Amino acid sequence: MVPSAKGSSICSGRSLLRGVRHALSFMYTGIRVQDLRRSLTYYTKVMGFKKVHRGRMRAGGIFVQLKQPRSSQVLELNYYPRRTKYYQRFKSGSELDHLAFWERDVDRKYEVILANGGSKAIAPFLEGSFRLAFAKDPDGIWIELLGKDRRARR
Repeated sequence: MVPSAKGSSICSGRSLLRGVRHALSFMYTGIRVQDLRRSLTYYTKVMGFKKVHRGRMRAGGIFVQLKQPRSSQVLELNYYPRRTKYYQRFKSGSELDHLAFWERDVDRKYEVILANGGSKAIAPFLEGSFRLAFAKDPDGIWIELLGKDRRARR
């Protein structure tokens, strides 16, 4: 628990977390890889993962989701080729790309995160039939919010 200015903790300090619902569902961890083929070979052959989904991001990146047979956790490999929107030169510490959470109302949760110590990374946007947003936690770790596009159902 983190102490607040009044000596209470964030867990018990309701006024610090106004509007926070805990309906998020942790989905997967995304890591940034430098060589997608090399990483796929390593995680499938050495670590025993199986490929469960592969796709291309509108911004040009490629993602591959992996899972081990005896685990419910998913690992997503994210590869951003040069000259794509989210490419950055590799530096130690940039391996953790993001933590992903399923959320029913991405836009609302994004605002709640920003109002409670998070910072902007990428404002809510559409990717096919999904609504996504990226915020940063207080230490700068990217948090992905992912959900169905609620506006399409109205």
